Amino acid sequence: MRLYVYILQAKDLPAKDTFAKLHVGKHKSKTRVARDTSSPIWNEEFVFRISDVDEGDDVVVSILHHEQQDSNVTSTGLIGKVRIPLCSIAAEENQTLLPTWFVIEKLSDGKFVNIDCGKILLSLSLQGKWESTSGEKVLNDKQDINLEGVKELEGSPKDLISSKDGRRRKHHDGKHIMKNFVNQIDKLFHKKEEIFKRLHDDSSVGQSVNSNYEDATDKCSSSATCTGFEEGLDLMQSSDSEREEMPENLQGGILLDQKYLVSPCDLNKFLFTPSSQFRKELAELQGLSDVQEGPWTVMQEDTPRLTRVVTYMRAATKMVKAVKATENQVYRKASGKQFAVFVSVSTPDVPYGNTFKIELLYKILPETEPTAGGESSRLIISWGIQFNQSTIMKGMIEGGARQGLRESFEQFANLLAKTYKTLDPAVVLDKEQVIATVQSEQKTDLKSAFLYFWSSSVICAVLLSVYVVVHMLHCEPSKIQGFEFYGLDLPDSFGELFSSGILVLLLERVYMMTVHFIQARLHRGRDQGVKANGKGWILTIALIKGTNLASVEATELFDPYVVFTCNGKTRTSSVKLQAQDPQWNEVIEFDAMEEPPSVLDVEVFDFDGPFDQGASLGHAEINFLKHTADELADLSVPLVGHHAQASQSKLQLRIFLENKNGVETIKDYLSKVEKEVGKKLNIRSPQKNSAFQKLFGLPHEEFLLKEYTCYLKRKLPVQGKLFLSARIVAFYSNVFGHKTKFYFLWEDIDDIQVLPPTFASLGSPLLLIILKKNRGLDAKHGAKSQDDEGRLWFYFQSFVSFDATSRTIMALWKTRTLSVDHRAQIAEEDQDVADPFLLPEAVAVVSDTDALMMSKVYTCDLPCDV
Repeated sequence: MRLYVYILQAKDLPAKDTFAKLHVGKHKSKTRVARDTSSPIWNEEFVFRISDVDEGDDVVVSILHHEQQDSNVTSTGLIGKVRIPLCSIAAEENQTLLPTWFVIEKLSDGKFVNIDCGKILLSLSLQGKWESTSGEKVLNDKQDINLEGVKELEGSPKDLISSKDGRRRKHHDGKHIMKNFVNQIDKLFHKKEEIFKRLHDDSSVGQSVNSNYEDATDKCSSSATCTGFEEGLDLMQSSDSEREEMPENLQGGILLDQKYLVSPCDLNKFLFTPSSQFRKELAELQGLSDVQEGPWTVMQEDTPRLTRVVTYMRAATKMVKAVKATENQVYRKASGKQFAVFVSVSTPDVPYGNTFKIELLYKILPETEPTAGGESSRLIISWGIQFNQSTIMKGMIEGGARQGLRESFEQFANLLAKTYKTLDPAVVLDKEQVIATVQSEQKTDLKSAFLYFWSSSVICAVLLSVYVVVHMLHCEPSKIQGFEFYGLDLPDSFGELFSSGILVLLLERVYMMTVHFIQARLHRGRDQGVKANGKGWILTIALIKGTNLASVEATELFDPYVVFTCNGKTRTSSVKLQAQDPQWNEVIEFDAMEEPPSVLDVEVFDFDGPFDQGASLGHAEINFLKHTADELADLSVPLVGHHAQASQSKLQLRIFLENKNGVETIKDYLSKVEKEVGKKLNIRSPQKNSAFQKLFGLPHEEFLLKEYTCYLKRKLPVQGKLFLSARIVAFYSNVFGHKTKFYFLWEDIDDIQVLPPTFASLGSPLLLIILKKNRGLDAKHGAKSQDDEGRLWFYFQSFVSFDATSRTIMALWKTRTLSVDHRAQIAEEDQDVADPFLLPEAVAVVSDTDALMMSKVYTCDLPCDV
């Protein structure tokens, strides 16, 4: 036989943070801890297997107090107990004890001695065979139900054993109790009676059960079919769920964060609708069996919530046998466009399974950025683990749960991607669409002029000029007097002199503003709208707006413009006159560049005319290697500077970096570098490039050129690998789990020196790389020293071929850092001198794979005339 124990709620307990513990023979179980309430609501069901009903067998329900002493230590204290003989349950009609309030017995000693311990609401049932619904909770967690008509037992529970007439009278009273019970539940849903009427109509045909209590609870939690699921979502949407905030991600971490080309509503239905085909396919893929999905039911709290219970058997592994898992799924938010589903997974049959529960949070959000394919959504799945009690196996449990969840949700993501197209974060924002949107929002020149000249100085000058002209038209010419002569009319009074002076000053002010406005308009057309020509790396910048720009002269009126510098090329935005929060909405492109850009320098100036050097309002540096394409597509750049940092000045940019010529651009770059290096450089395999990018967190356009095994000299030499790419110099080592990883840009290097071998370097020459002042600070932990000027010094040694390596590194550095004019000047000066770094055109390039056999190295000094 099976004994079903329903622990519903308690009231008037002398303590908060309580839970109930069950003892049936040798079997034990307990409820969750109800926090911060002396009238807890558990609504939990427990099933026990019993062989026979003996007179001495009792169901003991103990109420305990859960106390947290510190972060790791908890204690429990007994409040009271309730004993119910099994024979009294067997004597009931249908062997079912209806919901009944039991008085909790007082203790003879302890903290709660001689204190009223409150009451607890229980229901028990004996059944001779297994029912299909026995593994599910009959009432949902946290269901607030007012049971006013439920009877109370003030005496001992053993008084339940009575005569046959007494049993009939109790059965009659029980029907009356159940009628009141159902009526109270109907009152809870009276506000939404139309929706619940439809829910009740959809679920009017239910399964027949043996217990009157189960009949009542079936009416309470009217099962939702597919239509009921949608009606429940509509009910949540019509309530105050719009005001509820989206719950925060769980503490365990993010299992999945992906964007899909599907609306949030359709994705929610696809994942959680009853009898979802996706769930069936996922269960087959993960080896789950005996999957039973309970119906979606509405749980009435302050706001209605949808909830259901799902049970299944997990497949056996090498470490753990096949176990049963139970998922409690609850909608935390359903507003039509935003959904949040909280899932609590319990697996009591695994080792230490009673000590913890796995928690999952599914968040479906609308994607606000425009996409070419239509409406899209973002799915975020986070996880956490909740320990019911402390255990020494906590770390091992967390590690095993993390590994198992990652593997499961990798299969989840792969299966979901087969149905809905995933959006690459790098292409979520369509470049052409963004540029078209930005250009359409530009202000006209007429509107800019009106806003600029609408000032008190201009208005006063115009009014005074009109007044003077009208006065001249209505007055008669005065006679010549004083020191005047014909053609010279001087002011006849100090008032006239003062008025003339004011008019001259105002007209001068208007003239200067007009000249300033014309200069700013002429300055505008220099770089804006100029399209990039040729093939190579194309850098497109959409300058949106500035926020809280601060003036150096501490005046309210200033005229900002932005200067962009990349790979030695400069582009300038238009001037926004008298604007603290300017709106540019301009698109600036850099011409096709042979070398992939590393850094974009941004500086904001105050415009003082075309021949004056404007005062800087703040500057910033954007490192393309530290930002993903998604971040660059919508970037808020804080400005650095004394006034800019005090005012928290920012620029909003949208940056797109793309390669117009594909692999050919990389080949052209390599061929140019080969002339400097004197060696054949090959493109690395996609596997090596991918591993290199993943190791240092680099964008997908970065490509590896060379890698060398060497030592990094610090206090102790560290063996690792030196990586050379188009934009960075990187080093990585892993010695007995101690990892050293850093990189810096070629542009950060101030000097490269070759040091002769010494006794300290074990007879190996050293390659010294010195960075510029205050550059490469992220790689400071790899430097051996820092000089007085603030430059970092890096020492590398023990290369297999030191000469070839040093020559390659210095050639790559010169290629990246020297300007075109500087390179041409060096070439003219050294055209008659044999340069060891330049390869003559008549000499073929030697491949790395060709072995050079030298029997002897011979040097000599020859005298020559200078």
